[in-house]
Amino acid sequence: MWSTSSTSCGSGSSSSISSGSNSPPASSRSWLISEDSLRRYVNYASESCIQELLSASVSSRVGGDDGWKFLAIEDNVEISKRCSGSPHVFRSRWLLRSVSLEQFMTVANAIDAAKQWDRDLVEAKYIKVLDDNLSIIRLRFGYASKPLFKNREFVVYERRQEMDDGTLVVAVASLPKEIAAGLHPKGNNSIRGLLLQSGWVVEKLDDHSCLVTYVVQVLYWREITNIPLKYLLC
Repeated sequence: MWSTSSTSCGSGSSSSISSGSNSPPASSRSWLISEDSLRRYVNYASESCIQELLSASVSSRVGGDDGWKFLAIEDNVEISKRCSGSPHVFRSRWLLRSVSLEQFMTVANAIDAAKQWDRDLVEAKYIKVLDDNLSIIRLRFGYASKPLFKNREFVVYERRQEMDDGTLVVAVASLPKEIAAGLHPKGNNSIRGLLLQSGWVVEKLDDHSCLVTYVVQVLYWREITNIPLKYLLC
């Protein structure tokens, strides 16, 4: 079930919205949806994210011109940038020796990753746990954070999916602003940030090791150049 509401900034009261000239601007709208509807939406929306992550993982192994431009290797982590489509998609790939897939997945989640993005993570909490592998998370960064995260909050979904061959995928992305506002109204003076389709692909190897591909989409290249590569990695 979906309903739409708006909030008065002065009084904090809410009212229903009808079609017509009295409708508030889109920026002030929030969608109140049932848990079942939210679950269906996230399952649907995360499918494309999962496929993007798997595609990036496969192309990182085929060799030759795979649509990614090599940038650097730091601490045995290969960093690449996608050449086509969105100009701000980055991929890191590394081999974890003597670390099982299960061990890595205990820390491959949106909250632990956010702690690596910036140390001034003020708050990180689960808003909803829709099932064992599907959650909604709120992340909030303080004024001391780097420009990409300064005074920003994110409401993201996190979906974990095991493929038929045992590969595990963790898909993370922001919810639409209207749904996010309905789940958790934006804090006073904070900026609601946007995390595009991102996440991990973790492949189990025969020697009790795992191969990790991490993809992240950011908004501005000028902002990411000032962030150490370790902030892009889990």
